[in-house]
Amino acid sequence: MNDPSGRPASAAGKELKQERALRTREGILDAAARLFADKGYPAVTILDVAQQTNITKGAVYFHYANKEALAAAVTHEFYRRLPALAQNVDELGLSPLASVAELLTRTALALRDDTVMQAGARLQIERALIGTDLPVPFQDYTSLVSTWLEKAVELGELRHTTPPGAMARVIVAAFFGTQHISWVLHDRRDIAERTLELVEAVLPSCHDALQTCPSARAVRTSVGGSVHGGTSAP
Repeated sequence: MNDPSGRPASAAGKELKQERALRTREGILDAAARLFADKGYPAVTILDVAQQTNITKGAVYFHYANKEALAAAVTHEFYRRLPALAQNVDELGLSPLASVAELLTRTALALRDDTVMQAGARLQIERALIGTDLPVPFQDYTSLVSTWLEKAVELGELRHTTPPGAMARVIVAAFFGTQHISWVLHDRRDIAERTLELVEAVLPSCHDALQTCPSARAVRTSVGGSVHGGTSAP
């Protein structure tokens, strides 16, 4: 017997079962991300995740062997989203310095609005408490920033005595420190404005480049200021 699409009923049933399993797995991951972001890794239990997803603990264990596996999955998803942000920035065709500023701003907005991003950032801070290997923090992200800074130097867009690689490490460290402080003090409500402050302080030659960054302009407009020296959240 075939289903309405002409496929054998057994194949259609198998496909439907796989789709349900995928949705369940994604639901578990989303629930775990919310809990890790809100409570932190040590305070979260498999029962918490099951209750958030409205399934049994056994169903959670069917998809993820333990809490460590869930933390690893959320962290890997965090690191999958960072290159996607970078790809979107690259497609804008901005100058190298503008690309750095736009990437940092988009990452800030994602950390403000995306639970998986929030969870991933928190899990990196708590990595010593997680009994499994996690990706090396921000390695590819830093390499990309370094590449853009190198291009900015080649084009004469950036004049700085600090080598691009060292500058990239400083910028990325400062950015993720900024997001941490914004999270602790203001639940990341001001993270985008604080990120633009960072860019303008560390890369003063970004003055003109910032005018071409759509996210930077949107942030400044939303708080009633220009791209430079506008009003910021307290």
